[in-house]
Amino acid sequence: MAKLVLVRHGQSQWNLENRFTGWVDVPLTEEGRAEARRAGEQIRAIRFEEAFTSVLKRAIETLEILLDVIGQQGIPVERDQALNERHYGALQGLNKAETAKKYGDQQVHIWRRSYDVAPPKDRTELNPEGISESLKDTAARTLPYFDAKILPEVKAGRNILVSAHGNSLRSIVMELDRLTKEQVLELNLATGAPVIYDLDAQGGILGKQVL
Repeated sequence: MAKLVLVRHGQSQWNLENRFTGWVDVPLTEEGRAEARRAGEQIRAIRFEEAFTSVLKRAIETLEILLDVIGQQGIPVERDQALNERHYGALQGLNKAETAKKYGDQQVHIWRRSYDVAPPKDRTELNPEGISESLKDTAARTLPYFDAKILPEVKAGRNILVSAHGNSLRSIVMELDRLTKEQVLELNLATGAPVIYDLDAQGGILGKQVL
């Protein structure tokens, strides 16, 4: 048996400002750093062999704080874009309440909470390449990486820590918990709240705890 610990990054500046963040590289707030420290205290008793994070600074800084609190700064860390947050396309940088006024509550709800409908791909200053992802698209890049890189380590009996984002982690939880695409839409992961899985050598769940 080994532990897989998933932690959504602490509050970011744009979480605080109620903005769509996506791949925009915004920092943590002081509250976000405090959330990361509290999360570290909650998992202090676990000894990790390796950690994984996205390439975005809010997840990287959260992981650095976690490792500092638990005194395990020397473990190997792998960063990969596959663990990045969902790309919110033309919505990136926009205030969520103002966006609802512009496009309507129902349309914004569809963009935010549907499984396979992506936001507009219009090219903007914060989205010059015209990228946009649904949760389905996010899972399509996150899960192959998880299955190839992270899950085999846990199956081999190694405790693994992952610091990432709401939607990339929702994809992982969806696979582990075998959620339907309807069930995952109701799944919310709080910032700085560890989700701890106990997994057997086949990847089966022996226990789960949300702190």
